[in-house]
Amino acid sequence: MYRLEIDGEKKEYPEGITYAEIAWEYRDKYEHPIMLASLNGRLRELFKKVEQDGKLEFITSADTAGHSTLVRGMIFVMMRAMYKVSGRIFGEGTAAENAGQEPDTGNASNPDKTQDFTAANGKAEHESSGGHMIERVRMEYSIGAGLYGEIDWRTKRHPDIAGFLAQVKEEMKNLIAADLPFHKKTVGTEEAARLFHEVGMYEKEKLFGYRLVSNTNIYELDGFYDYYYGYMPKSTGVLPVFDLTAYEDGFLLLMPEKKTPDFLTEFKPRKKLYGVLQQSNRWAQDLGLGNVGDLNRTISQGSVEEMILVQEAYQEKEIAKIAEQIHARGNIKFVMIAGPTSSGKTTFSHRLSIQLRTLGLKPQPIAVDDYFVNREDTPLDENGNYNFEVLEAIDVEQFNSDMLALLRGERVELPSFNFKTGKREYKGVYKQLGAGDILVIEGIHGLNDALSYALPRESKFKIYISALTQLNVDEHNRISTTDGRLIRRIVRDARTRGTAAKDTIAMWPSVRRGEEENIFPFQEDADVMFNSALIYELSVLKQFAEPLLFGIGRDCAEYAEAKRLLKFLNYFLGVSSEGVPNNSILREFVGGSCFKV
Repeated sequence: MYRLEIDGEKKEYPEGITYAEIAWEYRDKYEHPIMLASLNGRLRELFKKVEQDGKLEFITSADTAGHSTLVRGMIFVMMRAMYKVSGRIFGEGTAAENAGQEPDTGNASNPDKTQDFTAANGKAEHESSGGHMIERVRMEYSIGAGLYGEIDWRTKRHPDIAGFLAQVKEEMKNLIAADLPFHKKTVGTEEAARLFHEVGMYEKEKLFGYRLVSNTNIYELDGFYDYYYGYMPKSTGVLPVFDLTAYEDGFLLLMPEKKTPDFLTEFKPRKKLYGVLQQSNRWAQDLGLGNVGDLNRTISQGSVEEMILVQEAYQEKEIAKIAEQIHARGNIKFVMIAGPTSSGKTTFSHRLSIQLRTLGLKPQPIAVDDYFVNREDTPLDENGNYNFEVLEAIDVEQFNSDMLALLRGERVELPSFNFKTGKREYKGVYKQLGAGDILVIEGIHGLNDALSYALPRESKFKIYISALTQLNVDEHNRISTTDGRLIRRIVRDARTRGTAAKDTIAMWPSVRRGEEENIFPFQEDADVMFNSALIYELSVLKQFAEPLLFGIGRDCAEYAEAKRLLKFLNYFLGVSSEGVPNNSILREFVGGSCFKV
């Protein structure tokens, strides 16, 4: 018997019971579908058997880990449906015929089952969908509540994409209605690489070529095998509503957001975000660096130094383009820079200022943080803590008064905020704008016209900056831009503030809420967007982040997230920071910058 504490209640369960069986008992106590279990702080898939006593908690689709599980499950269902509809895949039965299968609850290798992997996953050469077959499907990045992907076809004449997606959508509905189980299988890593090679998933093959572990877990759904970074739901029936639609050069898989896990919110096209993401992706693919396997190959072949220089040169070129746009306008006096945390805003501001100087302009920095209201006047959040990220934490009236005075050519004494005393101070710092002077203003509300409401729109140039990762793990596993920024911040906080990784992880949800409320809604208002992500950065950050993450104990609430990030970093070969230029955005996080950051 196992003794478990669930929601403060102590109960006993027989050996061999699965987490799914217990979850079924508690399903009515949760508002949203249960996706995972957590036993003593360690995440478990529901089809696993309970293996020890302890405290058991359930993770729903409204939790971060649960929502990520939901997303992976939905991608897997879509892949299964796409390959079947295209005629590239056939299995030993239909979704309805397989609906009664029991999930595999073990981790043991199952050669009898996996030997049919190749046949099931696409060596069938019959064609449907108008004579077209999929070469591969690539999930690229998120756009709002949607995941953007593209399809490579085996034939030059592409099919009616809208008609194809409509068929895929219907097949997905069938798979979900059948409530099919997700099976987890363990195979040798070399065997997995060979199997994925034979079905044309070459990015997965390259990824496994740099894995040190001898075995790898793969998943099976209705005769279709795939690899995913992270956990899967118990079955397709827990997946919510979705939509699948053509978008630009590819398609969008629309799913509920974490805050509304049971229904779809209205999708709002983000043309500028899509544009900068596509530009970064195309550039990386042209270099042959579209995924982690490509990056690891470049590192192992000793070409990383050149790759770093090429990436840095590309970013400098993009910064120079932005400076030229500002100069061409002729009437710009305020450059407003905003973006989420750990985007590299400070280094970007310095580098942009240098480029502006080459064009004869005289940039002057202004920090919006110096206009914080005094600590006692700072708004509180729902937990009673100071909320420094809302617009009301800024003295907007004083900011506009000072900026207008500067625009009129007046000499203005500017404040500085003392973060120790929580007071705004005046220490005789004056500024007056000359003919070629331009103010470079950095702050999270820079894109929100409510911050600079009194300033003429024609005098402002807005820049949105974020680390929009252009690298993917493989065809079907994208790298979250949020993960990249979190790892950046863990490294920087430890170096500059002495903050433990567990504390950075603990406050991350609050930081993310602030970004979603105060930054992301205004990103499309920017004149330009700048992608601060570096293809090679996770290989460098790895050596700094891993010791910090290993320092989080099993008894900490942040242990599960630390373990997830460590598993993620394990995909990357490490790279020394010695070859990173001292003006790189990455230096803002690992140290050694030539700027005061």
